[in-house]
Amino acid sequence: MNDQQPIATDPVATDRLRVWLRMLRLTRRVTATLRERLRVAHDITLPQFDVLAALFRAEAGLTMSALSEALMVSNGNVTGIVERLVEAEHVLRVAVEGDRRATRVCLTPVGRMHFARMADEHRAWVAEALSGLDPTDAAALRQLLDKANRGLAA
Repeated sequence: MNDQQPIATDPVATDRLRVWLRMLRLTRRVTATLRERLRVAHDITLPQFDVLAALFRAEAGLTMSALSEALMVSNGNVTGIVERLVEAEHVLRVAVEGDRRATRVCLTPVGRMHFARMADEHRAWVAEALSGLDPTDAAALRQLLDKANRGLAA
């Protein structure tokens, strides 16, 4: 005899679970495609691309802590990624005046130029991956996802 209670069969909850699973499946497929294309075309990882994107938006650079916070990862994770980007001459570390423990990370001119090129390709790859959505569908889905995000923030 099974001692476990059956899971409630709330149709709304079940439908929301199905939505979540479809979003997760789509996210994983698009992410896998982007990872492979970045690796092949630019010999760069998706986390490295994400660091470059954050730094591209912050022209003055970011401290390691601010970078970790922006990417929602640990300082340890960011340190290794930044080290590889320094070796590739895409970023440089600069001491923060008045705080011996803090380091600011900035894009190099080469890193900024390389990222701009990658970002254009990345945008095109995402557009291709989601080409099954016409512009109206894409706008409607974006609004629905924004609505779901607002629900989580509440």
